Amino acid sequence: MLKTASDSWIWLSTHWFQPETLRSFEWANPLMLYLILLIPILFLLRYLFRWRRKQRLDVALPEDQLKWSPVSLLRFVPPVVLGIALTFLCIALARPQRSNEQVEQWTEGIDIMLTMDISESMKIEDFKPNRLEAAKDVAREFIQGRFQDRIGMVVFAGEAFSLAPLTTDYQLLNEYIESLNFSMIEAGGTAIGSALAVSTNRMRESDSESKVLILLSDGENNAGSIDPITAAKLAHAYGIKIYTIAVGKEGRVPFGKDIFGNTNYIENELDETTLRKIANIGGGRFYRAANQEALEEIFAEIDRLEKAEIKETRFKDTTDFYDIYLSWAIAFFIVWIFLKGTFISNILHD
Repeated sequence: MLKTASDSWIWLSTHWFQPETLRSFEWANPLMLYLILLIPILFLLRYLFRWRRKQRLDVALPEDQLKWSPVSLLRFVPPVVLGIALTFLCIALARPQRSNEQVEQWTEGIDIMLTMDISESMKIEDFKPNRLEAAKDVAREFIQGRFQDRIGMVVFAGEAFSLAPLTTDYQLLNEYIESLNFSMIEAGGTAIGSALAVSTNRMRESDSESKVLILLSDGENNAGSIDPITAAKLAHAYGIKIYTIAVGKEGRVPFGKDIFGNTNYIENELDETTLRKIANIGGGRFYRAANQEALEEIFAEIDRLEKAEIKETRFKDTTDFYDIYLSWAIAFFIVWIFLKGTFISNILHD
């Protein structure tokens, strides 16, 4: 990188001695900084050695005729200058630097199709506020935990249609989930086979190594033109793994209120056997969610089971600043040599 004339003199700035600047550095050789502690010790040992040597010499004049002068303090200037030079040299040897690290994460990704039941029975209130709203909340959390996976959505009641194609636009998916309601499909019933067929059609041209279908339903197949078992075999032929989730309780469950505000109860039936067969054919698992907590745990487990390996590529850009402190060390060495090697040394000599 080319340096301008102003860059050549940037080392003269006092910015390099500020504590926050020194704390911002990473040190390639941090042990070199401990050598700074040895510098005053070496000078102290040198002073003690010279002092003991002078004690052995005869003094030419009586002590009462020796006068102290402030000029004698100038004899400490050369060692102080040399100490500063050595300090900067130690800092330079420690190699202060700053790094700008960028991490690029990527994965081959998984194709996931959320196939959700929005039939009238999803209004049942054994989940709060009802089965559909509980499923929507859990689906949003599931999507939030994914990374670069393509996710699509199919909804069904008496018939099925594709609500969202496979996409990594999770914000768009959340908007689709928010818009789910019972009036989207007029045909009544539960067409599980049709839902599987539409989901398979959306995923059959995918070249992903891992394709997953999550079927969430609370009823039994009583609509549509294709048998669920046949549809499951078709999905398996395209390499799609199927997880099935049976939502809700069987038997007497709350469903709306009467004109007096009292809770109505109805008998609910769920074809657990068919959902188990679908999961078995699809090489996945069957789950039963009798409450909100169980549904959350099921989606969390599927999330763990179907995690793609996230790979990282790290780019590290390192800038060295040792030359700043080396320049200061050289400057102080030159001053020290000038003080020791010229007539000024006669003035500074004790």
